[in-house]
Amino acid sequence: MSHLGNLDQWFEDRSAIVTGGAGGMGRATALAFAAAGSKVTVADVAEEGGRETVALIEAAGGTAQFVRADVSQDADVKAMVEAAVNAHGGLDFAVNAAAIEFEVDYLADLAESDWDRMIAVNLKSVFLSMKHEINAMLVTGREGAAIVNIASTNSYRPQPHQSAYTASKFGVLGVTKSAAVDYGPRGIRINAICPGSIDTPMLRGAIEKRGRDPQEVADRLSLIGRFGTVDEIAAAALWLCSGASSFTMGHALAVDGGYLAR
Repeated sequence: MSHLGNLDQWFEDRSAIVTGGAGGMGRATALAFAAAGSKVTVADVAEEGGRETVALIEAAGGTAQFVRADVSQDADVKAMVEAAVNAHGGLDFAVNAAAIEFEVDYLADLAESDWDRMIAVNLKSVFLSMKHEINAMLVTGREGAAIVNIASTNSYRPQPHQSAYTASKFGVLGVTKSAAVDYGPRGIRINAICPGSIDTPMLRGAIEKRGRDPQEVADRLSLIGRFGTVDEIAAAALWLCSGASSFTMGHALAVDGGYLAR
């Protein structure tokens, strides 16, 4: 496979994992990889939503399986990767999108258990996922292996009352760049996406919890007065895994409506 190859066939019959695939950015990304021809392993703790994602992929003529996985637990992540390898003949791509966000308190009022949960689901999960994904990709040995971790604009610019979430997303960026340094020379490109205000149930829930006006939030967090779409994140993930980005490694791609440029 050349650096660019035929981009229409780049993903054809290759194996991809998407964590957090039961909804939001994860679902959109799983659908996009399947539409491009990959065989997708959809992973999430939310079984009903994960199976719905698989059903949507299959209804569109794609190939997918659901694996229930708590990505903060090593045994679950190991089993997730093994399921992808066993069902789809190896592993080529992974998008680690599973995350939570629920804070409303100042740091000094945050419960230790909430801190631990946020770090486990948002950061430890990325370490565990990459650990097992990288090992599988090295064994699979095909050209073009790539991992995309979902970070956040919080990785650069914290929002109020989000100390644990921000810490977790700073960490995602750090571990992404470190892993890229280690594994770029071994044929695995590792990058991150930093979504801004993307229209997901998690964002809508956070806005409602804080009693904010959605349009005010969109105006404040983008240059164009709207939220991003999950499909825009999926498109970025596809590009970062494609041959079109073959010289892109250890990069954090902001998909944020220009928020970080302001």
